[in-house]
Parts: sequence; structure tokens; C-alpha cells
Amino acid sequence: MGLLSNEIIEKIDCEENIPVKKEKTPYSERELHPLLSYFAYTNAKFNNGKAILTKTIFHEKSKKNGLNEWVHPDIVGVYIPIEDWNPEIIEFSKISNANAIELIYFEMKKEINRSNYREYFFQAVSNSSWANEDYLVAAKISDDDELMNKLERLSSSFGIGVIRLDLEDIDSSDVIFHSSRKKELDWETMNKLCEINSDFSKFIQDVKIDFDSKRIHKFEYDEILKEHENYIKKIKRESCRPMPEEQI
Repeated sequence: MGLLSNEIIEKIDCEENIPVKKEKTPYSERELHPLLSYFAYTNAKFNNGKAILTKTIFHEKSKKNGLNEWVHPDIVGVYIPIEDWNPEIIEFSKISNANAIELIYFEMKKEINRSNYREYFFQAVSNSSWANEDYLVAAKISDDDELMNKLERLSSSFGIGVIRLDLEDIDSSDVIFHSSRKKELDWETMNKLCEINSDFSKFIQDVKIDFDSKRIHKFEYDEILKEHENYIKKIKRESCRPMPEEQI
């Protein structure tokens, strides 16, 4: 977990990083999480009509052993087909080898440009082995043909999707590149994540309880914004307040 082969590292390292002037943003990465939760739950082009719930994983709660720099997902998404499947099929899926539940890994960033895309992609690949789908998400992605070509090449090579959150109109957010879907979950990596992080362990427990009880307890997951426009205005105008270091 978190270890990449030399071949993968070389593929990412061969991409050229170009210095780009950093623009200060009033919001933190973590303040973008509610917007991603809204997008994942409501955007039919992304979820294909499935109700995907998300859960923020606080890396501050992880055990520190010097080996876990890039093993924590920022946000995990889950689709539990309780409201879409016949109860008999739900029961049957429990005794079959099929994964009825779908898990999605999201790596959140404020901005992706030519000076940081390689590092961010490296981080996403490091964290992404366990889920069915994996996405790198940003509120701003430079409108740069060369950058898009590089992201497309990396997305195709590693199966990592790319999502752009539109802070002017969150409903216009889009999936620039779709993730390559994996049929099987990486149980060993998920087990290690449970040992390292209590939030991830609680998330797995909550998903199991919901699936077994055939009832989704939405309060256990990240809240879905009801007034997303007001929320966006709020995080944009609070530019003068100090931000915790881990959220910058």
C-alpha cells in the first residue's frame, strides 16, 4: 500500500513540471468537500443515476509510523443499492462473489496546473489501489491544452479519473476523464486503512450496517448541501480568516 513500481514512477517522473505562479484562494481543500459530496450525489453524468454518498476521512486521526504519508484517502464515496435493488437480490448478493457495494476514492486539490499535476497524480496513484474507481478532483484546472494532454495521458495509463468542480455553477461541474473501473476491491489495503485510520474503519462499519439492515442512515455520511450557492459565496468571501495548516 502506497508503494509504486519503478515503471510507474518513471512514467510519472518523465512528465515535465513547469513553474506556475500560485494564486491564493480563500477556501481550503477541506471546504471543497461538501461541494464534491453534492456533485457525487446529484450529478447524473457522474453517478449514472446512482445515489453516491461520501465520507471525509480526517488524516489527523491516523496512526503515525513514518510510512503513511500518501495512503489516506481525502474522501471516500459509496453506492449501496438498497433503494434500487429488489430485497431478494440484496440477500443473494451476500452469498455470491459479486461486489454489490461500490467504493470510490477521491483526492481533493484546490488547483491543478503544470507545476503540480505530476505530484498530485503521483499521490492519487499511491492511494488508489483499493477502490472500484479513483478520481483526482480540483476546483480549478488550468485551461491549458498541453496540461490537458498530459492529464489525459496519465489518466489513460493509470486509470485515475479527473473531476473539475465549477465554483461559478456547481451543477456545471464535469468529469474531464472517467476512472477505469476495477471489478474487485483490494481487501488487504482496505484492512490496513482500517488499522491506520479510525474514520475509515467507522465508514466501513457504517456501510456494512446499512447494507445488512437494508436502510441507509444518511446522517452517518457527509451532509448533502441544500443551499450550495450560499455555501460557495460564504467560502469565497471569507478570505481574511487564517486557515489551519493541514487545510491549506
